[in-house]
Amino acid sequence: MGPLPPVRPALNPADPMTVLHGSVIAAVSAIPGYFDSKTTIEGLEAGDLFSLNTVLGATIEVQVVKTLNKMRTVWDPDGLYEDYFFERQAQTFPDVRLVRRGASGIADIAMGIELKGWYLLAKEKVPSLRYRATPASCADRDLIVVVPWHLSNVLSGEPVAVAPWAESARYAAEYRNYWWTHVRQSQQDQSIVLPSGAAPYPLGADEISDKPAYDGGSNFGRIARIDDLMGEFIRSSLETPIAGIAAIDWVTFFATFVETRDPEIVRATLERRYRDAAQGLGADEAERLASLLDELVDLLGGAG
Repeated sequence: MGPLPPVRPALNPADPMTVLHGSVIAAVSAIPGYFDSKTTIEGLEAGDLFSLNTVLGATIEVQVVKTLNKMRTVWDPDGLYEDYFFERQAQTFPDVRLVRRGASGIADIAMGIELKGWYLLAKEKVPSLRYRATPASCADRDLIVVVPWHLSNVLSGEPVAVAPWAESARYAAEYRNYWWTHVRQSQQDQSIVLPSGAAPYPLGADEISDKPAYDGGSNFGRIARIDDLMGEFIRSSLETPIAGIAAIDWVTFFATFVETRDPEIVRATLERRYRDAAQGLGADEAERLASLLDELVDLLGGAG
């Protein structure tokens, strides 16, 4: 019998920081209701749709951090952490930290968040992040958070945030290693080399990445492929309705368009999507969806 899977860190319920940790998780869950992006995308061609995460990914993450700082009443309702704020530093781990600054720089780090955006209409149909941080580099209160997003009008509009995934950063790192060495089926060496001396809140130059003995497909750290870790979140997110149609159906359609660019196939596929989606919509929503699909027929049908 192999080793048991890891468990999440046990936090002391009497520690005020544990209360803060729970409040931050609640704030992360509430991000969609507070997220307000000033970025507007217009004139996007369907063929460029799948690359949108590359263009906007960092911007979305910056806006999520700004959103968390605007949500202070959610994660600090009693004003106990008035001089703390979330700060993003892309070259550090975790890349978002809840800090208090003093005259000489950061005076205290309350907790950290490794933050990633996930563009829901990306062709991979899963978040593309690679999470390689060694467990020892994660403080017990640290989180890894994935925020799905899409454009409000499918091919245009403002980014809209969807219900995020939040997990213990240490647990996710430990479970990744457990899955790689004990669950994943492989005939190759499944061992992992852990860096020595790793500790929470490392400097940018510190070595904190676990390295597999063999990784021919460069798949180590793709935690979205671990069903027990992210599977339920991914499936639920892909059912998110965007203009009345589930995200997964949009991905399937756009993949078909990119492959064929045949106007008749474009039209037939869109009409089928409309018939399926309109059954559960009210009159106003169905009319909006029909108008949107008419625009897509013109746009995509003329793109071939």
